Amino acid sequence: MLDYDEEAERYDVSRGGEPRAAAAADAVTGLVPGGARDLLDVACGTGIVTRRLAAARAGLRVTGVDLSAAMTRRAAARLPGAVVRADSRRLPFGDARFDAVVSVWLLHLMSGPEDVRAVVAECARVLRPGGVYVTTVHKGASHNVGSDIDAILAARPRSPVPDAPDAVDACAAGHGLLPAGEARFRGRGQGRSPRRTIADLRRGWFVTLPPGEPIAEEFAARLAELPDQDRPRADPVFRLRAYRKPRGGNPERSGGD
Repeated sequence: MLDYDEEAERYDVSRGGEPRAAAAADAVTGLVPGGARDLLDVACGTGIVTRRLAAARAGLRVTGVDLSAAMTRRAAARLPGAVVRADSRRLPFGDARFDAVVSVWLLHLMSGPEDVRAVVAECARVLRPGGVYVTTVHKGASHNVGSDIDAILAARPRSPVPDAPDAVDACAAGHGLLPAGEARFRGRGQGRSPRRTIADLRRGWFVTLPPGEPIAEEFAARLAELPDQDRPRADPVFRLRAYRKPRGGNPERSGGD
């Protein structure tokens, strides 16, 4: 897994910058109820999306939280006084504190189902009745755009998908959250080129292809044979799902989490 303290300095420029942030913020805002007044952005990273969420609606108070010290510092520069360093599995906020909770590009980073359940449980806990939780699902699939790069990468060892839609749905239902909508947005500027994919491979982007291992170098060699080494292929398309916390308790809670 990438070291996000090391990644912070190049994070924005390597992931589409402001165009991608604008697309993400617009899609998230479309799923947040118009009456929301307090929003928590979990795993806010550098705050590039968080800042846009804060500017999207007058009167919307936005708080960001991230575990990485370097990411938190960058986010705090964008939203002074509104960013906290903390683990998404143990949020430092009281119950029913926010009208909306967002976790974009987070659940796929969890080490397994238990951590996914812990994150969703915390997001549900700090959400007020009537509020909405919005999260990305199956991020890995978003990058498969049917390109020649994807055709090569399809042969790599598969890894678990902690943010599979059905799994996230089940976690949400286990904490009384009901389906409340979906959206998609384009990762503008994130289309992969062969040369960039090789660089990502060699810095640990693909968890089943450890940098320096013979199998990783085999894939690098195949990618190096592709034409148009610097031409980005199509942008990824990310999926968002929203879940609503019912008013008047958790009638749907199964007790399984």
